[in-house]
Amino acid sequence: MFMDLSGKRVLVIGLGRTGVATAGFLLDKGAKVLAADEKPVSELGDAIEVLDGVADVELGIGQDDLDVLSRADMIVPSPGVPPFNTLLVEGLKRGIPILGEMELACRYLKKPAIAITGTNGKTTTTSLLGEILAHCGKRVFVGGNIGNPLIAYVNGGQEDDYVVLEVSSFQLQWVRNFHPFIAMLLNVSCDHLDYHGSFEEYRSVKERIFACQGKGDLAILNADDSVSADISKRLPAGHISCFSSSSKLREGMFIDGESLRYRYAGRDEEYPLRSIRLKGVHNLENVMAAVLASRMCGCPSEGIIDVLEGFTGIPHRIEFAGRIDGVEYYNDSKGTNVDAVYRALESFPGPIVLLMGGRYKGGDFGILTKLMKERVKTLIVFGEAGEKINSIIGGIVKTKLAENLKNAVDMARDNSLSGDIVLLSPGCSSFDEFKNYEERGIVFKDMVDQMDRKKDQGIWANSLH
Repeated sequence: MFMDLSGKRVLVIGLGRTGVATAGFLLDKGAKVLAADEKPVSELGDAIEVLDGVADVELGIGQDDLDVLSRADMIVPSPGVPPFNTLLVEGLKRGIPILGEMELACRYLKKPAIAITGTNGKTTTTSLLGEILAHCGKRVFVGGNIGNPLIAYVNGGQEDDYVVLEVSSFQLQWVRNFHPFIAMLLNVSCDHLDYHGSFEEYRSVKERIFACQGKGDLAILNADDSVSADISKRLPAGHISCFSSSSKLREGMFIDGESLRYRYAGRDEEYPLRSIRLKGVHNLENVMAAVLASRMCGCPSEGIIDVLEGFTGIPHRIEFAGRIDGVEYYNDSKGTNVDAVYRALESFPGPIVLLMGGRYKGGDFGILTKLMKERVKTLIVFGEAGEKINSIIGGIVKTKLAENLKNAVDMARDNSLSGDIVLLSPGCSSFDEFKNYEERGIVFKDMVDQMDRKKDQGIWANSLH
């Protein structure tokens, strides 16, 4: 649904990468931009320079400056701005239209969109699907919650065959007309309660990815997920396809011996497990979701298998970081919720030295108990949430408290033996110590690399090795 933005006064809240791209888009469409951020302009970084001094941009508006609402015809919050933000709450009371960046962008999108959401696995599935489509000769834009914002894409030539989007619950918060022709929900578990307020609200927001689909569209669901089972009863999509890692489905995709089997319209296709290099059952689920979508787009099974054989995953998601004296180190910094930790632990038989911590954002750590008893030899908790994690699951296995990530890595080195796995899977956000999970993962990998170099130089020797 095209919008005429000429002369509109639009309040953009949050001036990170997406906010700046949104402001640039609005200016190109003839709107006047009112830009609000919790930080002063002097602390917004280099990106804000593209807006500073532009005649139709008003910078320096605080997120509690309610007077600006009297001059706003529309509000566009950046994805990380929570719904309880003062300007948003008051804007709703005043009846000012609120559109998220993805909702605004979809009004101008000319290409068919494939949208992927879920508590975990979004980035892996999005990246894999993008590689499959490209390998099979499709022109594809991959972005959204990873890479470039959709708003930046629609401001260009839109010359691709497909748009593949990772979509977060933050982006789905403010959608109304967002219409992907393929929409997938990989899984739903407790996450972002600090943003959404409750699991029920979080689940409801995730479901919005399907809301505008119709008879010609495809919805992809996880047959093993209880939330998905409930959602499937009321989907408007004309086609529903499911995948399962625990059951053999009459239609859909599932694990069958040494293969992934895709069963549809009385036909079967097989994708050998030996061709898949990703660790863990959860990654087999991600692969199945990507295969279902790519087959809908006309990709041949041979081309899909070619990509699976070379795809090794994404940075910071169960990423091999190094091997020192027989101990393997894995970076799962992207594992920022409890379910992600559970899935990471499933990927290794043990013994595991597990590093958890950061800033708590909700979730039940207790669900890790059984798996920890089976696979974890030592739990090291660190950061702002260290004491909380310790109070819930500390003592299930040998547990140590560390002040920060560096102390935790040092403790892991001193408490591991040849054959062990040291796994950073925090179960928490990174914002107590780092600007994002990427920075945390990079720092972790650097620490492992430094340990390796120091060992080679004879600077330290671990008496336990």
